Amino acid sequence: MKCAFLILAFGLVGATTTPASVPARTATGIPLDAPWKVRVYELARTTFIHPAWGWQHSERDYDVGMELARADGLHVDADVLFAAAFLHDMAAFMPCKGRHLEHGACAALQSPAILRADGFPVAKIPAVQAAERTHMYYMTPSTDPAAIVLHDADSLDFLGAIGAARMISLTGATAASFAPAVHTLQMFVKVIPSRLVTRSARRLGRQRAAELQAFLAALHEETRDGRAI
Repeated sequence: MKCAFLILAFGLVGATTTPASVPARTATGIPLDAPWKVRVYELARTTFIHPAWGWQHSERDYDVGMELARADGLHVDADVLFAAAFLHDMAAFMPCKGRHLEHGACAALQSPAILRADGFPVAKIPAVQAAERTHMYYMTPSTDPAAIVLHDADSLDFLGAIGAARMISLTGATAASFAPAVHTLQMFVKVIPSRLVTRSARRLGRQRAAELQAFLAALHEETRDGRAI
């Protein structure tokens, strides 16, 4: 019954063979091949709900991070990347009380307790924390491959069609205009590509920056040169 509930709640496919079996994969096909992954994923799916930095953003970060690692020949610890990808923005939903911390630093402070309780390999927690601290485009990641690819994947998620969708989703129904989101996207086009570390991310960054720039140019024209935005 418990497994059936999890499969139904996650919308995942894959049959169970015993009452102790777990859902096979996430929504995008990431293997849930350890009990701690199921619990972290369940936390994300039920708690990290937001159009710009909810659980879907985490899935993309993991997927793209693994793609970058394969393309650049980096040996990434998939456990570390999974944990960091799904918990790096947790401060947006579970903020550090009484502390004024950058959200990646807050995640690094709070995630160890969650990971230990879920049975994550304790020796890998420092690597998760390092990746969480430096995941933003304006940070410099450590030399650990998981930190590098999370940084690049998270940065790429600010570009292209998905970057536009994420930023405009933040405007809200009561805002007077989505011009602030457009200004942020214009900044991303200029700043983020040069901050990417891996060769494959830089290549993909150029493509996504061009895609985003084309969108912004069309939007500028369609809003009467930005006067009616």
